[in-house]
Amino acid sequence: MRNLSKKLVSLGTCIAICSTAILAGGCSSSKNSSTSNGGKIDMKALEKEEKELKPDYTVKYDGIKKASIDAGVSVHDPSILKVDDTYYIYGSHMSTAKSTDLRNWTSIGDGYTTDNQVYKNLLTNEKAFKYSGGAFSAIPTDDNGTHVWAPDVVYNKKLKKYFMYYCTSSTWNASNLCYGTSDSPEGPFEWKGALIYSGFTSDTLKDTDVCDYVTEDYAKKHYITSNGGDFEEYNYNECPNAIDPTTFYDEDGKMWMVYGSWSGGIFLLEIDENTGKVIHPKADEKNNVDAYFGKRLIGGGHVAIEGPWIEYDKEAGYYYLFVSYGSLTSDGGYQIRAFRSKKVDGPYVDMKGNTPKPDSGDESFFGLKLSGNYMLPSLEKAYKATGHNSALIDSDGKRYIVNHTRFDDGTEAHEPRVHQYLLNEDGWPCMLPYATDGETVSEKGYDNEKIIGDYYVVDQDTTVDGEIAKPFKLIFTDKGSVFGKDIKGIWTVKDGTYYVTIKYDDEEFKGVFCDMKDEAGTKCMTFSAVGKNKSLWGVKYYK
Repeated sequence: MRNLSKKLVSLGTCIAICSTAILAGGCSSSKNSSTSNGGKIDMKALEKEEKELKPDYTVKYDGIKKASIDAGVSVHDPSILKVDDTYYIYGSHMSTAKSTDLRNWTSIGDGYTTDNQVYKNLLTNEKAFKYSGGAFSAIPTDDNGTHVWAPDVVYNKKLKKYFMYYCTSSTWNASNLCYGTSDSPEGPFEWKGALIYSGFTSDTLKDTDVCDYVTEDYAKKHYITSNGGDFEEYNYNECPNAIDPTTFYDEDGKMWMVYGSWSGGIFLLEIDENTGKVIHPKADEKNNVDAYFGKRLIGGGHVAIEGPWIEYDKEAGYYYLFVSYGSLTSDGGYQIRAFRSKKVDGPYVDMKGNTPKPDSGDESFFGLKLSGNYMLPSLEKAYKATGHNSALIDSDGKRYIVNHTRFDDGTEAHEPRVHQYLLNEDGWPCMLPYATDGETVSEKGYDNEKIIGDYYVVDQDTTVDGEIAKPFKLIFTDKGSVFGKDIKGIWTVKDGTYYVTIKYDDEEFKGVFCDMKDEAGTKCMTFSAVGKNKSLWGVKYYK
C-alpha cells in the first residue's frame, strides 16, 4: 500500500464569488482585490498579507477538552432502519441495537445464541445453512463456526412486513444471500429462502439454484474456471461474492438489492415486491448484465470494494452508491467512498467522472473518499477503519452516514458512529467531522466572525493504507485568504448560504460550513469540503 501523502492541502473550493467584502455568513462572499482577481489567486498579494500576518503554523491543543463517546454496543457493518421515532442498526454476527438519538445505543440481540430474539428462528433453521455458513453446510465454514454477515432490514410496503436480507458465508467467496421476514423490526425473523449463491464448483453447483436460470454448460463455462486438469475454482474475478446485501426503493417505487464484496464487484438485482425475491434479468453482456447475478455496477478483478449501499436522494436527483475500500482491520485502510448516478442502474461515477471496472487496476484512484483513518481535536484516540456504512435521509431532511469505527488503541474493538452529511453546491456528499449531536446547519450561512480564524484541518487524501491523517493548521483571514505551511489560497462563500469554496494552486474544494459540537461537547465551527475525490475537514474553536 502507498504511504499517506503529507501534502498540506488548503481546503477547498472556490464557490461563486459574490459581493465585494467578506461578510461571510449569512452573507456575501469575498472578492478582495488584495488576494483574488475574478477567483484567481494573486500570489503577490497573498505573500504580502502573509508577511504582515506573521502566522504561527504550529499545531497546539492547549485548553481543548478531550472525551470519548461510548456507543454502548459493538455492531459491525451497521445497516440502519428507522421505524417511527426509533433507529435500528443490524450488523454482522447477529448483532442488533436501537437508539432514539443516534448516539446512545441499546442491544436487543447479539451473537449466535437462541437467546437472540432477532435471529433465534433463523439460527435454528437448518435450511438457512444448507449451502454455507455452518460447519455442516455443503461448503463448510473454514473455522467450523457459524457465519452470518451484513444483514439489511427493509419494510416491504406491499406485503407490510419487515424483510431481512443477509448472507451466510463459509469461505472468502463461498456465500449465500438469504432472506427472512417478521412483523416487527425486532424480530424474530423467519427464514424464507435462499436467493443467490457464490463460490461453487462443478461438485457443489447441484447445491445451488444457478441452473434454474442458466444452463449447466453456461454455468461451468462462465462461473467456474479450470486449468484443464483436475483443478477448478469459482470464477471470482468476474463473478460476485454473494454477501453484503442492501435493499432500497427507487424513484418509481421499484425495489432493488445491491450486493457484493471484492471478487467480481458490486452487483444490482431488482426485487419483486410481491414476494421479496430477486428478479433474474435477461442477459446483456454489452451492458454487464448477467442472467443469474444481475448487473455489475462497479469493481471486479478481485479489488477491495465491498459493503455497497445505494441511497436515492430526491432533492439532489441522484442515486448515491457508498462502498468501502481496503481491509476491515484497524491497519487495513478501511474507508468510505461514494459514487453517484442519475439512473438506478448506473453508470455510477466519481467526482472525476470515472467508474472502476474489472480491468481498471488500483481502486484508490476511483470514488470520493469520505472517511478513513483520522485524528481530530477532542478525540482521546484516533479513529481507524471507518467503513461499511449505511445511510439515511431522515424525516426532517437531515442526511446521515452510519458506519463502524475502530480505534488507535492496538485492538480490533469497534463501535458504531453516525455522522451527518450535507451536500455541497454541486450535490456531492460532505461528511461532517464529528459524530452527530443534534446539530442543524444554518441555511443562511454564518457570520464572518464565526468563520475567520485558525482551523485544525485533516486531509485524508485518496490513499488506502493504515496511516492516520493528523491535523495541520490553516488560517482563514477576513480578506478571504487561506494560509498554512507551504499553502497560500483563497476562500469564499456563496451569498446567503453555508457553501464554501477553498482554492489553492490548481486545487479546488467545494463544501459546507456547519456549527456543531466536538465529541467532548464543545461548540466549534467546522467545514467539510471535497474535490478531486478528496475530503478536507476543518475545526475552529470559538474564543
